[in-house]
Amino acid sequence: QSGIEKTIRQRIIDKKWLRGVISMPSNIFANTGTNVSVLFIDKSNQNGEVLLMDASKMGTKVKVGKNQKTVLSPDELKTIFETFTNNEVIDDFSILVTYDQIKEKNYSFSAGQYFDVKIEYVDITQEEYEKMIDDFNNDFAKYVEETTQFQIEIREVLKELKINE
Repeated sequence: QSGIEKTIRQRIIDKKWLRGVISMPSNIFANTGTNVSVLFIDKSNQNGEVLLMDASKMGTKVKVGKNQKTVLSPDELKTIFETFTNNEVIDDFSILVTYDQIKEKNYSFSAGQYFDVKIEYVDITQEEYEKMIDDFNNDFAKYVEETTQFQIEIREVLKELKINE
């Protein structure tokens, strides 16, 4: 987020040269564990949006000599290609952002920083809530009892060890 890398990102955005960025899985190249992002430069994308894609969770890890490498399947490559080509927005995978949004995020090209945070909400009745709390309290009491019993057993073993010295 600083130094020469940020300066390069800043220049690309300020000049409006970016078409998109694909964040690839780690170890996509067998000889380095460095995270790799593929930048697509398009000087004609002056007023357009930029597609940011997080493909970092894709791929299968395989051993190549002494190194580990991540290999993308043909289906995964097709998904990446089609999503990028079609400027497709897919939850937690790809997002279209403006140059101004990228500036606001300190020139970050990481798609994950632009995804919406989703909070799962489950509507339950008062009775269901009370049952959940009761179950939690019962489980907690059981764990406390088990811990207490375990402490007693440890003390007994320690006493036996001291006697047998």
